[in-house]
Amino acid sequence: MDLKSHLAIALDHPDAAQALALVDHLGDTCQWYKVGMELYYAEGNRIVQHLRDRGFNVFLDLKLHDIPNTVAGAVRSATQAGASLLTIHASGGGAMMSAAAEAATAPGSPRLLAVTVLTSMDANELAGIGITASPAEQVLRLARLARASGINGMVCSPEEVAILRKETGPDSLLVVPGIRPAGSAVGDQKRVATTTQAIADGASLLVVGRPITRATDPAAAARAVLQEIELASSADAKTN
Repeated sequence: MDLKSHLAIALDHPDAAQALALVDHLGDTCQWYKVGMELYYAEGNRIVQHLRDRGFNVFLDLKLHDIPNTVAGAVRSATQAGASLLTIHASGGGAMMSAAAEAATAPGSPRLLAVTVLTSMDANELAGIGITASPAEQVLRLARLARASGINGMVCSPEEVAILRKETGPDSLLVVPGIRPAGSAVGDQKRVATTTQAIADGASLLVVGRPITRATDPAAAARAVLQEIELASSADAKTN
């Protein structure tokens, strides 16, 4: 089992110098890096290329959300960056996601991930924007819409992994932020789980940021997460 294929470390830094310094420190403990809006808006495609040149896979987390034509154009532009994964907001609707999926059929395009409900939102936050469904109900509704629009990868919180895996089957890519290894602080996340629980519930790729990047020894923290993934995967294999 390739443990590194199940972990993406979030490079939530304001510039390339700080991000690449962390990459240097982490060494060979990681294969996937997530580049979000803070870093991408500061550095653009060159940060993706830097990581690609070093042999890493890049998860470009831009959460695109606009009219269909604009999002389709953004997908085509992002293809030039060489990222392997790219996020769009499922709440943008079926037409937007269908346009994005069509744009992503071009050679070299990243695989699209539909972001369902952010891990920082709970039922109260959803109610504040007029959504009366529970987070789990809303996640399932948006995931079904994404699949109907041609997208078979989703981002969800650890709380919804099990129901999405049951709904979407073994071939869907379920990317899960909000991972807090045992003993880690929750921070501003509201729907979280441990590494072990997320893997047991069917997560494909775990996104971990501060518990690794702000650790005294980030490489050791990353290795600890990989060990948790290995133990959870071994336990799951025995039960199945």
